[in-house]
This record gives sequence, structure tokens and C-alpha cells, in this order.
Amino acid sequence: MAVRLCSMVMGPVATNVYYIYDEDNKEAVVIDPAVKGQWIYDHLLGKGISVSAILITHGHFDHITGVNELREASGAEVYAPLAEKEMLADPSLNLSDENVTVKADHDVTDGEELSFSGFRLRVVETPGHTGGGCCYYCEQEKFLISGDTLFAGSIGRTDLPTGSHTTLIRSVKEKLMTLPDDVTVYPGHGTSTTIGEERKYNPYV
Repeated sequence: MAVRLCSMVMGPVATNVYYIYDEDNKEAVVIDPAVKGQWIYDHLLGKGISVSAILITHGHFDHITGVNELREASGAEVYAPLAEKEMLADPSLNLSDENVTVKADHDVTDGEELSFSGFRLRVVETPGHTGGGCCYYCEQEKFLISGDTLFAGSIGRTDLPTGSHTTLIRSVKEKLMTLPDDVTVYPGHGTSTTIGEERKYNPYV
């Protein structure tokens, strides 16, 4: 059994769309489908991979515009932070020019363990970039999907609706910097990093 994590850069602001699957069954979890949900579905299907779940880190348009189309194509259910419910439902908050709204099938909260075929992800609430955003941590494979909370050498912006710089700094220090140094961080934009690297060099930490 081997768990694979792959990414695609998609959308107008180069969002990292991740998909995670077990090589034995090839049932994938897709995280933050930025755009073109049907294309994502077809692309994975072409690799023999099905979509079993869709996860959202936070409600900004560049992470959710492809959600509804991917859900319709795949039949997969959507998991999103409970605290992002209002943002997901309100285009003026999620900054969508296309009036995108998303209603999750499952509301997730801090510490919740989500079990999928071959791996588990723990919900880590990290408000600050938005009021209710989260990360997804896979302890067994030592990786963190950080959304727009933590980047290589930086953190998410906080000047958009529901953002708070003070809250984000607290989330990073109290929720993410407690993870082991060798955890690989896969952010919503840009290159991957590790918790150890960010602990040493990130000026916000």
C-alpha cells in the first residue's frame, strides 16, 4: 500500500489543487478544486483514478470555483470547515465574480479525523487568513495541506473579508509549529516546504 500526493496548478492565481490516493484502490481525495471541476474529474479518470471526496481548506473563490462541477461529475461529497459556512454561501465574502456558492455535505471541526481509503486526515483549524479556514494533517505520511495559512517563507494575507493578522500568527505558532520538523507542508500557492524550515527561517514565526 502506497499513498500518493499529487498536485496541479490551476486558475487565475495559480492555486495548488491536490489529490491524494492509495495506489491499491486509486480512490482520490481532491483538495481545493480551484476551477474546471469536470476537467479535474476527466483528468483523474484518464489515470484510472476516481474521486471519492472533495475537501476545502477555506472559502475563497480560488479554492472553491471547481467544487460544484467536480461534485456533480464524480458524485463525491464535500467536506468543509463549519466556520467557513457563511463565506462559502456568500460571493461578496468569497470574492467570486461568478457568484459561486458551495454548500458542504459535511461540516468539519478542529481535531476531527477523516478516514479515507488507505489514509486519514486530521482537521486543524487555523483561522486568520479567513475566519474559519483549516489545514489537513496526515500523521502517517507526515504531510500537511496548509491552504493559505502557511507558505514557504510567508503566511497568508489577512486584508480580505474575515481575515485577522493577529489570529493567523497565533494559529501558525500554536497549531502548526507544534508539528514535527520533518512534516512536509503543501501550501495553496507556491512551493512546498517543511515545518522545520519554517520554524528556522519564516519571519512570521
